[in-house]
Amino acid sequence: MVEHDLIDLLSLNERSELVSLISKITEAMRSRLDVVFNSKERKSRLMAMSQRNPNLPETTEDRRPASPIRLEGTINKTPDVNTIEREVSSKLLEIKPAALGDFDRWQEALFHRIIETIYKEEGPSETADIKTDHSGDQLPRDPLKHWLPRIETPLAHTVNSQKRPLIIHAIILLSISLETYDPRSRVLLLQLCNSLNVPVSVLLQQESATAHILIVSAQSQANQNTSRPSLPSNNQLNADSYVKQRDNEGLATRRWKIGLATVGGALLVGVTGGLAAPLVAAGLGTLLGGIGLGGTVAAGYLGAMAASAPLVGGLFGAYGGKLSGDMMKRYAQEVNDFAFLPLNPKLESKLRVTVCVSGWLTKESQITSPWVSFNEYSNVYALRWEMQALLDLGSALDTFVKQYAIGYIKSEVIKRTVLASLWSALWPIGLLKFAQVVDNPFSIAKTRAEKAGLVLADAIIHRAQGKRPVTLVGYSLGARLIYSCLMSLAERKAFGLLDTVVLMGAPVPSATESWALMRSVVSGRLVNVYCADDWVLGFLYRTSAIQLGVAGLQEVEGVEGVENFDAGHIIDGHMKYADSVNQILISILDADLYKPTP
Repeated sequence: MVEHDLIDLLSLNERSELVSLISKITEAMRSRLDVVFNSKERKSRLMAMSQRNPNLPETTEDRRPASPIRLEGTINKTPDVNTIEREVSSKLLEIKPAALGDFDRWQEALFHRIIETIYKEEGPSETADIKTDHSGDQLPRDPLKHWLPRIETPLAHTVNSQKRPLIIHAIILLSISLETYDPRSRVLLLQLCNSLNVPVSVLLQQESATAHILIVSAQSQANQNTSRPSLPSNNQLNADSYVKQRDNEGLATRRWKIGLATVGGALLVGVTGGLAAPLVAAGLGTLLGGIGLGGTVAAGYLGAMAASAPLVGGLFGAYGGKLSGDMMKRYAQEVNDFAFLPLNPKLESKLRVTVCVSGWLTKESQITSPWVSFNEYSNVYALRWEMQALLDLGSALDTFVKQYAIGYIKSEVIKRTVLASLWSALWPIGLLKFAQVVDNPFSIAKTRAEKAGLVLADAIIHRAQGKRPVTLVGYSLGARLIYSCLMSLAERKAFGLLDTVVLMGAPVPSATESWALMRSVVSGRLVNVYCADDWVLGFLYRTSAIQLGVAGLQEVEGVEGVENFDAGHIIDGHMKYADSVNQILISILDADLYKPTP
């Protein structure tokens, strides 16, 4: 059987159009990133008011977050918002060259790989003679809300419906051949799907099938050599080895209890020897034979990835991520509970990872229960962090709302907007009387969320998830944890790691500068879910630097690529987030991340 590659399947003109399309998409991606760093000054609705926050006394404790970038709080004086803005703005200017430089390196590497593949010495035929069914050329569209603009291309009309999915898979393989599945490559693929009229479900299926072939090949190679370590029964890797290592380094006195189940690792493959390239070729050939791409060609597109067990292991996080010693020395003793819990331990490794973070708990099952509807195209994990602190907060909130606050809220708070109450300190006296019920648990959990966010950032930087794009989703203090993580990634100039981030009811600033920093490390979507009538969040946040705004209560304005979703028609308060995650996410996440309920 004659095998065909892109040179055979596309004419020279079509290949030129493909290169042009990819160039336009990547240039548009770079332009969006550049605009992020040129964001206008913050447009928080609170900034029109006095610079002094009446909710804060003249002297306060130091409430600076653990992030190296100081965004809120002060030392022994009312927060100086202008100073905070200047610090963050200067940080934006500092990281801009690094962010654009990192993007340029990715763009150049991928573009070079694509060019050398489709413009190599051509075979005897200009186009392949394969069976086509032009009656189905217009592929059915998925019911998706494409967040990326469509770029018009003749390929959507001149290339038939059998070849267009082949283009998508070829780009997947060429992207992985760079020994990482960069989230920017995935943004490119999503926009290619949109421009070529290829359903995103095709991309999902191809990602899953490619991961399966690589994993099966790795297993087969490992099983051929019994001297290699046996494969684990599930996709967890606990932290025992890290704890022992730190004990051996004289750190036995530290209360290091982080249980690291590697975010993406599914298999421990042999370190020595390589994958059998013919096996990979055969698997890919079976997968793609129906549309004309041969297995040997596919293996060639994968390059070294098709013949190296260590590279495959690195892609899927099989060897785990080494946590930073410096970060652990600073924060390990303050994080007593931190673990990634796979929602589907039996699911084999995929090309993407999703980490979900709950924000308060009334029962332990809420660590995982809000997140069970994610589909099988990503390895989904719930982050367990500081469970006792979150249970204490959940209990306090439940008591506060049910026993003390509801009567006052109905009669007083609803008479004015939450933002007005937040600024003016016109909270009902009866409500303030019971503030101590929730203030202390919230303060404790908020501080620990900031510390845990730094640990999460360190795990991501050191590839605990492998070299795959990571999606982060969280509500309440879970969103605060993610915020701390993103700010740390920006501070450390860690780009090309995160795909999509969704923050729901986030007790974090809505300041443009802060979100511009966050946006710089998110390759895909960054979504702020808010509810203007969330009086619980407003009350909890009342002693923070509210001049910076509150993302969970209002839109984030002035930052290119930040989406805002008003969840007011879905929830009627902060305590409803845990039960409404499914409904909220189905409204904002494309089907490539989320499986709608019938």
